[in-house]
Amino acid sequence: MNPLFSSLGFFPADILTPQNCDLSKWSVVACDQYTSQPEYWQRVEAYVGDAPSALRLILPESKLGRADTQQTIHQINATMEQYLKEGLFQTWKDSLFYVERWLDNGTLRRGLVGMVDLEQYDYTPGSDALIRATEGTVLSRIPPRVAVRRGAALELPHVLMLMDDADKTVIEPLTLETGEMEQVYDFDLMERGGHITGYKLTDQQVDYVAAQLAELARPEVFEAKYNAPGKAPLLFAIGDGNHSLASAKASYEEKKGTPEGELARYALVELNNLHDESLTFEAIHRVCFGVEPDKLISAMLDYYPGSFLGEGEGQRIAFVTQNREEVITVPDAPSQLAVGTLQKFLDDYLPTVGGRVDYIHGEDVTYDLGKQPGNIGFLLLPMGKDELFSTVIFDGVLPRKTFSMGEAHDKRFYLEARRIR
Repeated sequence: MNPLFSSLGFFPADILTPQNCDLSKWSVVACDQYTSQPEYWQRVEAYVGDAPSALRLILPESKLGRADTQQTIHQINATMEQYLKEGLFQTWKDSLFYVERWLDNGTLRRGLVGMVDLEQYDYTPGSDALIRATEGTVLSRIPPRVAVRRGAALELPHVLMLMDDADKTVIEPLTLETGEMEQVYDFDLMERGGHITGYKLTDQQVDYVAAQLAELARPEVFEAKYNAPGKAPLLFAIGDGNHSLASAKASYEEKKGTPEGELARYALVELNNLHDESLTFEAIHRVCFGVEPDKLISAMLDYYPGSFLGEGEGQRIAFVTQNREEVITVPDAPSQLAVGTLQKFLDDYLPTVGGRVDYIHGEDVTYDLGKQPGNIGFLLLPMGKDELFSTVIFDGVLPRKTFSMGEAHDKRFYLEARRIR
């Protein structure tokens, strides 16, 4: 393991990529997308057919809670073993990949694929770890993911990890050096995923990345940037895939001290610069299913005394039902962000009346779902991405599901893998 990365929590890894197969059918979007749109995953199933695919190695969250979930997990693990036995993967030893992802909207997202040390990552509120979650973790979402990982021979990453590199010193200079790298893959992604190209960094480029990250991590640089004397440095914040990485951490804690523990100690991620022009923060909306919308709104108005329907001074939360499109205004809101105010109410209300809430990417989907009988959709505004690191440093994690980086089809697609057993 490259000693230049020892204090950074991010390392080159032994990265596996599929070979001799159709990569457009291999690579599929993150499992936590399109959870209320089963037709999306049905289209993917039809497109992939019998071809080798990461679809066979993941459990889409739209399938969680089904009677055959455990059987599906066993099949996932068996397919991993089958793919390994058949020699489907090529191994790139001790490598960092530079990735260029042309998104559906025509913008370019640059990243580095490597692995994080889970000993230097913590998702609990108030953590001072070098690598932290950006939002509250829904603990109930961890066990199913750990169950998938527990018997798995492989991990496939959909985590996007962020650094605050305003001067663009780490990733961006690599754009002009791809001619010195070995190309690893280059293909179109399915379902509006855009186009992706990956390159293996040279040894000299790997050392350059380590030196630039070490500069960002220097305590005096950190304190000056955030006016945060005495605060523990935050080098990396998880932008997408908080629950995926939290599950990897929980799985590692299970295996710690065993022969498998050292492999489980690390997890593949893609590192992005917060200041990459392609990165936009989108709101994650809420849709409540199986409720009486009018009663829910009345309960929310009672829950926050002084709140009222219509525009006014205070936090504004828009909602849509089968018959209504209105705004609730909450003066003296308990959270700095409207999403926190809404979530606090829903967490107290829904357990008493039944129903469930889902976290939706995209205003149009939220609107369409909210208009269905027995549903209500809440449309939220995005936070500014420049607020992210300072908020995590001074206030701790954000309310869960506060923001998303881009549209659902822009999320990281499963592509590379790493052995964890």
